[in-house]
Amino acid sequence: MKVSLSWLKDYIDIQMDAADLADALTMAGLEVESVSNRYAYLQTVFVGRIAEVSPHPNADKLTICRVETGDRRRTVVCGAPNVSEGMLAPVALPGTVLADGTQLEKSVIRGEKSYGMLCSDMELGLGIDSSGIMVLNPSLKVGDHLAEALGLEDMVFEFDLTPNRPDCLSVIGIAREIAAIQNTPLKYPDYSLIDKQDLISTLTSVKIEAPDHCPRYSARLVENIVVKPSPFWMQDRLLSVGLRPINNIVDITNYVLMETGHPLHAFDFDQLAQNRIVVKTAADGDKFVTLDQKEHQLNSRMLMICDGEKQVAVGGVMGGLNSEIEDTTRRVLIEGAYFNPASIRRTSKTLGLSTDATHRFERGVDPQGTVRAVNRAAKLMVEFGEGTLVEGLIDEYPQPQQVNSVSLSTARTHRLLGIHPDGSEIKKLLESIDFKVEKMTSGNGDQQLVVVPPSFRVDISRPEDLMEEVARLSGYNTIPTTFPAMPAEARPPNRNLELRKRLKNLMAGFGFTEAITYSFVAEASCDRLRLKAQDPRRNLIHILNPLTEDQAVMRTSLVTGLIETAVYNIAQQVKNLKLFEIGKLFIKTESRDLPREPEFLAALWTGSRHNSSWHGREISCDFYDIKGVAEGLIGTLKIDNIRFTAMPDGDCDYTRPGYTAQILVADTPVGLVGEIHSRVREVFDLKQSAYIFELDLDKIISLIPPIRRSKSIPKYPAIYRDITLIIDRGTETQTVLEAVENIREDLVQNLHLFDVFEGDPIAAGKKSVSFRVTYRSSDKTLEDDDVNDLHKSITDNLLKAFDATLP
Repeated sequence: MKVSLSWLKDYIDIQMDAADLADALTMAGLEVESVSNRYAYLQTVFVGRIAEVSPHPNADKLTICRVETGDRRRTVVCGAPNVSEGMLAPVALPGTVLADGTQLEKSVIRGEKSYGMLCSDMELGLGIDSSGIMVLNPSLKVGDHLAEALGLEDMVFEFDLTPNRPDCLSVIGIAREIAAIQNTPLKYPDYSLIDKQDLISTLTSVKIEAPDHCPRYSARLVENIVVKPSPFWMQDRLLSVGLRPINNIVDITNYVLMETGHPLHAFDFDQLAQNRIVVKTAADGDKFVTLDQKEHQLNSRMLMICDGEKQVAVGGVMGGLNSEIEDTTRRVLIEGAYFNPASIRRTSKTLGLSTDATHRFERGVDPQGTVRAVNRAAKLMVEFGEGTLVEGLIDEYPQPQQVNSVSLSTARTHRLLGIHPDGSEIKKLLESIDFKVEKMTSGNGDQQLVVVPPSFRVDISRPEDLMEEVARLSGYNTIPTTFPAMPAEARPPNRNLELRKRLKNLMAGFGFTEAITYSFVAEASCDRLRLKAQDPRRNLIHILNPLTEDQAVMRTSLVTGLIETAVYNIAQQVKNLKLFEIGKLFIKTESRDLPREPEFLAALWTGSRHNSSWHGREISCDFYDIKGVAEGLIGTLKIDNIRFTAMPDGDCDYTRPGYTAQILVADTPVGLVGEIHSRVREVFDLKQSAYIFELDLDKIISLIPPIRRSKSIPKYPAIYRDITLIIDRGTETQTVLEAVENIREDLVQNLHLFDVFEGDPIAAGKKSVSFRVTYRSSDKTLEDDDVNDLHKSITDNLLKAFDATLP
């Protein structure tokens, strides 16, 4: 929405400069996006003196002028008939953008170079005379900027209005706000017309068949119109707000639109069949050609303006090609209506038509402003169209709009706004923008105001709307800054959120990428994971309105989403993947309405152990790689008593038997790690081996020590001893290490398994395990004699406990 300062001054005496006015309007809730001088394009146009005029050697109607511009003399080729030596005229230099958008450049005209242009009034946008160059007052100084010399300055304000303020989509609307800011009176145009008799009803009529779409329709008739260009001042007003002048009749409807904010439409009365108007909805499938010469298909929810036989306009949107104003038009019917905003918006969006009219109608115009608008347009058409007004007014208003009063409490206003104007101050503020305060009562430290908003404020319906008016008229900058009362004590961070954040960082450090998959999965996902019939994860929660069959139930495992993500990436030739996801599962329970929602971490590794490199060959990842990640993750969380034990083959649903370990903390199972079962890979079409681990975070979080303990760096060196045992192949190596730990010798600091071997020369059914024992004392340097007996005792105990032998 653009408004020029000169147009505003027609209705109010402005007492501020443009910058201060822009700030004041913005603080009143009307955001000013930009302020620009509409004559800025004249910065490269100067006052010039024509020092010499000579005939063009190659053209009879052109002359070559030597023009002084203060700093130098320029050669300009000119075709104006009134050019003469000694006269002052405007000179536009190369680079100037003229009023019609033409950019001036250096040129060669009939073989002669021209370094500028001597301009007419019309070319500069300063008048309508194009018969010759503009003659300037000889008292002007040569070389001055033309805009400064003529005192041309008109600031244009561009507003970004919120949708609830259609009353400000007009020059008068903005002027009304300035009047309230300055506390100065507003000068309205003269809307009055005196009708001594009702002649219009003998010539035409209006019938509203769809009052829910069009509650009010007003019209006037002007005869003996002469269609011609509108006066320059009107063209200039329209150009200042970005509208293109067309002819006096169309320009008047646009002028009144911008002035009052009420859209109008002018019909060629002689093209209306039966010289009457019928307002009704279209039929499904109707076709209509609008003024932009495009054909549109209509439906039964669209309002149409019709004559006695055909449709002539899309109500509130755009007129029809079959009734537009032409040069031969002699009688004009002026339409001013109030349309249902929802109806206009729906039609506009369906047809893809957005106009200045729809922009206002879909937000809501003043239902009481139809008569004022058509009266204003009729007076201007009589004055500038040489027309004759047909006395009488058509005003069909079958369903009058009621303006309801709104009660406002000063105490509640004070509480919500933080400022404390009394009832009298509020009354003064509201009356400055044409609100009417009917009654004001006091009692119990409160004042109640009964306020009737003006009809053009269609956005006012509740006390909060009035409070907003009080706030913006008082100035948003007057509202004191306050801060909410906050307790000094701080809450400890949520442990679940902290753990989730920490785990994500750790997994990223291990080289894994986070995946976020849907919580909805296919109902067959449990079958695809080979879950047993009695598995609690088969207690599914069904979606009432699933988008697809693949999203019919809530997930009970994160593994499904990770496998599907891996399959998708491998299909895109991304075959080395390290993925993880942290999320909730949803398991239905019989005892309560809501499901159980345990939180899990799942990770998947497939492809190479390391990325391809010139200094090494690719090695596929294996069980121990994913197990190492799980160990490192849990170890970083400082959880003690963790161990990995082989999962019984019967418990391996979606993992490969013999290649799956259960993760225990003490005797509490917290997860698993293993290779994905070949049958599961086949069902999901996963074409390469993959390894996963899962952790139950609800269990993990309770095992993380709340306090991190540290110990000093050892002062004394360690002694290392290796033990190699031949044990049964079915014996878990973990149990051997636990047996050493259970001896609880103070000097045993650490155990490290470094080799497991099966095959020749080890006997069948046996395996060799080697691990290193680290001995260290906290108060002295150990000698061999200090650990030899202890090491032998540990070895003997292991030989006996596991029926082992030495190699």
